[in-house]
Amino acid sequence: MAAETIHATAVAQGGRALLLLGPAGSGKSDLALRLVAAGWQLVADDRVVLARDGDRLIASAPARLAGLIEVRGVGIVPQATHPAMVALALDLARAPDRLPAPDWLGLAGVAVPVLGFDPFGASAVERAARALANHGLDGSSLPVQPILIVTGLSGAGKSTVLKALEDAGHEVVDNLPIGLLDGLLAAAAPRPIALGLDSRTRAFDAKALAARVLALRDAGRDVRLVYLDCADDVLIRRFSETRRRHPLALDRPAIDGIKAERDLLGQLTRSADVVIDSTDLSVTDLRARVTERFGGGFSPGLTVTMLSFGFSAGLPREADLVFDMRFLANPHWDATLRPLTGEDAAVAAFVEADPLYAGTLARIDDLIQSLLPGYAQEGKSYLTIAIGCTGGRHRSVAVARALTARLAAAGQSVALVHRDIAKQAGDAAVVAGAPLTDSGKAGEASNR
Repeated sequence: MAAETIHATAVAQGGRALLLLGPAGSGKSDLALRLVAAGWQLVADDRVVLARDGDRLIASAPARLAGLIEVRGVGIVPQATHPAMVALALDLARAPDRLPAPDWLGLAGVAVPVLGFDPFGASAVERAARALANHGLDGSSLPVQPILIVTGLSGAGKSTVLKALEDAGHEVVDNLPIGLLDGLLAAAAPRPIALGLDSRTRAFDAKALAARVLALRDAGRDVRLVYLDCADDVLIRRFSETRRRHPLALDRPAIDGIKAERDLLGQLTRSADVVIDSTDLSVTDLRARVTERFGGGFSPGLTVTMLSFGFSAGLPREADLVFDMRFLANPHWDATLRPLTGEDAAVAAFVEADPLYAGTLARIDDLIQSLLPGYAQEGKSYLTIAIGCTGGRHRSVAVARALTARLAAAGQSVALVHRDIAKQAGDAAVVAGAPLTDSGKAGEASNR
């Protein structure tokens, strides 16, 4: 599925999208806001990802802009976004004809009808609806409804994930018996749907769920299986802190239920499209991770997450590729840079000044760029690239930012996540050795 990103705004009615074209200030966001107020759905504001799917053109929001719209005089505000098939383009910079015959515009290899359109005036919303009805492409070949199945260990954050997905515009159903799945999908609205299925579900069978996912895919449904994992000791602590009982250990220690559930769900870890390990994630971090990946529904193509981390806190379990930056000069040992992070210009400049930096960055960038087409061709939807240093605050952050900028400039959808940037500056010193100070006590500490 070939994709390109253009400067535009898109809104949809009945699953068909209007693509609003024009330069900055031409009224795209203002018209989109009025259409949304009239009951239309926002597809994307300011930037639109266009992907060819056969003879259709699917519009969606880039990961960074999903769930947002610009309201002039107010700012950037939340607004759920949903992918849709492009049926018509309106050129707001072109004077409209009184009795128009649409021209045709080639986008991502698909021909789309385009009209000149005046976005101002009280009748703009009604005129846009009439334009879509009279000149828009037939919606009989609408994209299939995306289905997201969320499962995993109890206590790993499934409820948090489902709430985040609901806030992002998904239709969410939790704890649905598998026998009712077909009926729900047949009656569901044409928007992304998220289903919570786990060991609490009546007559839950991991093998049957995996088989059902395969059957849905064979039937042409766009279905993804997301598995939530977490370390045993963290799960035990969470059950203790919340005073909840594990659903598989109502009268036994929580660890017994955790072990039983791992055995029960083992097959699903192998069938999952995405595994999210919530061991080191707060509720806020988990919500952010989910919103970054699924906030705009299902963006076409391969979605890349660039993740900075500290080896002192352990390797990220979700990483597909790991690069170690501990050979670069460490800003931690500069007393003026230690309180800062790789997001600060001074730290980034320090890291970039290392003679090994430029060549390393170029080689890693070349390697990633050469691998991405292969991952996409094999059907991989998500790729996590982990960049590590000792504490996860300086070198890894700076390098991850630089690589993210390079990938984005090359047209790749990429989300930047800093796992350990919020940790105290002193945490890295515990691993790296006693911190350098101006008090002359560093030598004394190192000899203790």
